[in-house]
Amino acid sequence: MAKQKSLEDELYPVGLLVLAIAAVGIPLFFIFLAGRDLSQSDCAFQLFLGMYCPGCGGTRSVNALLHGHLIQSLWYHPLVLYSAGLYLVFMISWTAAKLHLFGIKSGLKFRPGYMYAMLVIIAVNFIVKNVLKIGFGILMI
Repeated sequence: MAKQKSLEDELYPVGLLVLAIAAVGIPLFFIFLAGRDLSQSDCAFQLFLGMYCPGCGGTRSVNALLHGHLIQSLWYHPLVLYSAGLYLVFMISWTAAKLHLFGIKSGLKFRPGYMYAMLVIIAVNFIVKNVLKIGFGILMI
């Protein structure tokens, strides 16, 4: 009887695909977008409601992360750094387990709490940025 694949066994190849895409995409990013100003964009949410959207700052956060500016990335949108960290821990732990390195038998397991944490990060980021903007006139861009 064949062993049933776990969710992590299904996610690992997807993580490798993401890594392969990043290996091509990151150099292209630096070639084509490195000098562009990514701080201003036409966001329909902001245009119509006058508020930051829940994902506002995500592109700038990725840009800052790719340039090695971790604090700036966290400031623009904390979800990007959280997701990158979770991805790295997952991929490193599962690669070590698959290669039988360091006596690791299993990598990081998926927990619904990781997704709930993402939702909390998005909500808190959205609320804080908009309270600062609307209540105090502090712009986060």
